[in-house]
Amino acid sequence: MAWISLVIAGVLEVVWAYAMKQSDGFTRLWPTAIMAVSMAGSVGFLALAMRTLPLGTAYTIWTGIGAVGAFLVGIAVLGEQASASRILAAGLIGSGLVLMKLSSPG
Repeated sequence: MAWISLVIAGVLEVVWAYAMKQSDGFTRLWPTAIMAVSMAGSVGFLALAMRTLPLGTAYTIWTGIGAVGAFLVGIAVLGEQASASRILAAGLIGSGLVLMKLSSPG
């Protein structure tokens, strides 16, 4: 259950990052509201995961899901650059997440 909570927390981190971008500096109400709610949910699910998982594992995977997820949303939805070096960097983050999962209890 902790890993499911952690994945949900990571996905919500991507949602709030995207909503923050769409809020245009907090000048648009609905993206700002979505950002605030998803941010609170993300931290809440992270806290649930941390009941069982070690801090280093939970926090690293949470931020990694957010980083890679935001990168993918940026490319797929916002038309951001998908250069080879950026893709390699995201792949290295992803491989680090897999290694962290494989080396962690729970």
